[in-house]
Amino acid sequence: APAAAPADPAKHPGAVTSPMVGVAYLAPDPGSPPFVTEGQSVAAGQTLMLIEAMKTFNQIRAPRAGTLTRLLVASGDPVEFGEALAIIE
Repeated sequence: APAAAPADPAKHPGAVTSPMVGVAYLAPDPGSPPFVTEGQSVAAGQTLMLIEAMKTFNQIRAPRAGTLTRLLVASGDPVEFGEALAIIE
């Protein structure tokens, strides 16, 4: 039987989605470590990444505490409104 198509990550109950169109950055600047890594525990309100839109950097914060199980974007990736950025379980 053919494998089922992967589920849309944006529909995952733990998905953190982008509030805007822009470019994702996983660290505060190119020489710094990332804000978070997969497998890490995160607190509600903790910064997960930045999204740059029209020269403004917007912090994307964890909506709840949990474990960051997946990062779905890389630094420099363009992101769309509503796109899943990460999964927190």
